[in-house]
Amino acid sequence: MAACLVILFLAFLSISGNADDVSVDCGASDSYTDENSIVWIGDDDIFKNSQSAVVQSSNTVSHVMSTLRVFTSLKKNCYSITVDKGSLVLVRASFFYGNYDKKSSPPSFDLLFDGNYWSTVMTTLDNEPVIYEVMYFVKSDTTSICLAQTQPNQLPFISALEVRILDSKMYGHFDPNHALFLKSRVAYGANSTVRFPNDAYDRIWVPATIGSDLVAVASDAIFISVANAPDNPPQEVLQNAITTSSSSGSITLYHGFPDQDVSVYLNLYFSEVTALDTAQKRSFNFYIDNIKESEPIIPPYGEAMEISGNFTASANTSISLVSTNDSTLPPLINAVELFFVSDRLRDGTDSKDVEGLVALQDSFSLLQEIWSGDPCLPSPYTWDRISCSNDVIPRVTALDLSSLDLSGPLPDFSSMDALVTIDLHNNSINGPIPDFLGALANLVDLNLADNSFSGPIPPSISSNKKLKLVASGNPNLCESGKSCQPTSTDGTIIRSTPSRGRKKSNKLPVILGTTIPILIIFWAIVGFLVHHKRKTTAIAAIIGGQTGGANRPSGADTMMGEVDEAVIDDIRVNIQDQTPSENGVQSVPQQ
Repeated sequence: MAACLVILFLAFLSISGNADDVSVDCGASDSYTDENSIVWIGDDDIFKNSQSAVVQSSNTVSHVMSTLRVFTSLKKNCYSITVDKGSLVLVRASFFYGNYDKKSSPPSFDLLFDGNYWSTVMTTLDNEPVIYEVMYFVKSDTTSICLAQTQPNQLPFISALEVRILDSKMYGHFDPNHALFLKSRVAYGANSTVRFPNDAYDRIWVPATIGSDLVAVASDAIFISVANAPDNPPQEVLQNAITTSSSSGSITLYHGFPDQDVSVYLNLYFSEVTALDTAQKRSFNFYIDNIKESEPIIPPYGEAMEISGNFTASANTSISLVSTNDSTLPPLINAVELFFVSDRLRDGTDSKDVEGLVALQDSFSLLQEIWSGDPCLPSPYTWDRISCSNDVIPRVTALDLSSLDLSGPLPDFSSMDALVTIDLHNNSINGPIPDFLGALANLVDLNLADNSFSGPIPPSISSNKKLKLVASGNPNLCESGKSCQPTSTDGTIIRSTPSRGRKKSNKLPVILGTTIPILIIFWAIVGFLVHHKRKTTAIAAIIGGQTGGANRPSGADTMMGEVDEAVIDDIRVNIQDQTPSENGVQSVPQQ
């Protein structure tokens, strides 16, 4: 996976313990330093969909095991931690039930890392924590450790999470495309557990319970060099060893592997416990199922020797150390690490989809709360609201973010070019519809209904004949190719309010604007006619006085009066035609 969504993430943790190591006391709120000089931080500020709890038997356990975090919702909850890409990490997850819920019912659930199955956690009522450890090379700049609920009413929880950065050259005999699941790390003959600061990488070496036929011996070397041991064991695990009381004896290390074949990675550490004289010799061979797998092993005094091997084991497989014929001393061993090798690790969800999903998380904070870890893997625990293909590198094919009360504009998630369906309906997403949605080559269904999108529908969408678009309930949208509502300088739409047929209109300004000019014209005409009539009479009187009025037309006064009345009546009719009716609709005169 190119980026672990977290990238996605709920949290990115970093703390100084050993360089970039991380130690999380799950359920705790404060930071502190323990008796091993390890700095622990709480996780109260990381998760919103979880609860912190205190175990019932807190007086008998270590401080870090006294609290836990329980996840009450979502099928997958993840811690996402920043690391350098390509780093070899050791991740340790601890679970102590402690009857925190007073139900005396320890749950089981799945443990995952970077989209890969790790183990099914089986918690108990015992007064000891259950601890799981894995080593792997990180393929991104984050690593995610996830808890997944597998059964109803069995809530996942975690007590502690530790991430240690190892030297990338360590454990060099296993394929980096696989992971190593720790089965045992033993310091033979030791009286107590060895870890940081004695082990710079904070590996936990536990003392072994030895049988009656074995003898614990201590080294008398003042200093033991580990320069020739590529996996850098601490000196403290080489200061003791186990051997047999008989020079011809053998040491059987392991038997009882699982019934089904399992791939095993084994590290054996040896250091002579005393300076031998010339008459003494300690020499032995390493056997798997009575087949010699090594040249004679002669442990060096004051130094460390390491032997590593890969093999397939099953229920009847045995591992033993057997003296050579010329040895005068029995075999010995100081420490051992045994791992089961995982199947090939998945590369994770396609990086292009991760990029797009991260963009969505950056824009909509709610998605940061419900999405963590790898989006598609492992397949039973795909993120809610997405669907994925079954490809070796899966692609996100469906995105359903409907009814999440999302607001704001859509970010650019054009890299998610395998999407077939997108459902964003019933949110408050605003701004223009992004043009890239119409360019997604595989997109068939696009539901943008009931949002606040604005502006034109992009031609890439409206002209896409194979794409079914639902965009109802977006009042500020307009069809492609048609002019939209004008917008102000701040980008808001300027909307006009249409008149309603049943709503009374205010016609008074129209009436006054029409009537007053007509009245002015009317009185001007009346004044003109009166003045003209008087002038005509005066002229007629003069002419009449000169001629006796013989040339005045008969009935001139009567015709003038009729013209005056006609003009007045016509003006009255026009004024009446402009009068509004009772329902506010202007009447039109009959012709």
